[in-house]
Amino acid sequence: MTIAKETLSETTTQAIEAARPELVEVALDIHAHPELNYQEQHAAQLLSGTLEKHGFKVERGVGGVETAFTATLPGGVGDGPTVAVLAEYDALPEIGHGCGHNLIAMAAIGAGLGLKANLGNLPGNIMVIGTPAEEGGGGKIRMLDAGVFKGVDAVLSSHPSSNRTVIPTEIPMGESWSLAMVGYRYIFHGKAAHAAAMPHEGINALNGVIHLFNGIDSLRQHLREDTRIHGIITDGGMAPNVVPEYAAANFMLRCRDRDYLS
Repeated sequence: MTIAKETLSETTTQAIEAARPELVEVALDIHAHPELNYQEQHAAQLLSGTLEKHGFKVERGVGGVETAFTATLPGGVGDGPTVAVLAEYDALPEIGHGCGHNLIAMAAIGAGLGLKANLGNLPGNIMVIGTPAEEGGGGKIRMLDAGVFKGVDAVLSSHPSSNRTVIPTEIPMGESWSLAMVGYRYIFHGKAAHAAAMPHEGINALNGVIHLFNGIDSLRQHLREDTRIHGIITDGGMAPNVVPEYAAANFMLRCRDRDYLS
């Protein structure tokens, strides 16, 4: 017997609405306990424990990643695809959950509970996979290399955003604008020398990085309104009395279309 898509959707919505207070509490709890990549002990335990409480079979530390987990339930009508929903839950340095990974985690749990409500009418398996270290740690890559995604036919994920906050312009309420992104690392090589005794013998690599930042700041006035360029100096020398022979900076460039980034 085939169940109408509308019926499945209604059942899912009702289950998620019933879990709303719990889901909100999960999001607020993770937000209140920000953890950097591969350090998400609190979030991983909270999320996996919540799914376990709702009947999912949970495996922790999968793929050799301590804060990763899988939560699985079999469908009720035989063989079929294995579909996974990905949860992210690491925070950013200094600003916590500025990227909203606590909301991504909440959405993954909600999706899992919504799917569970239709379990008797679904073939295959449903999974929620906890994927740590999205912010620069490559958690999913490690898990992929370790075989965690073997047998998974499709994965779904989400990211919070607002069509009113990404770009300061009038955007239709039904339209969502996301920004394409590319990353660059700039490295400058110079020649070390004692900055007091022999400064004329040195070539200052840090000066190159500083000029790079100044040049980018001058370029901003000519860029489209939706463009974002943000960077940090990762290496700027070892001591103030030594002319830096090595300096480096990391940059991210964003705008609405990838062609413009190039």
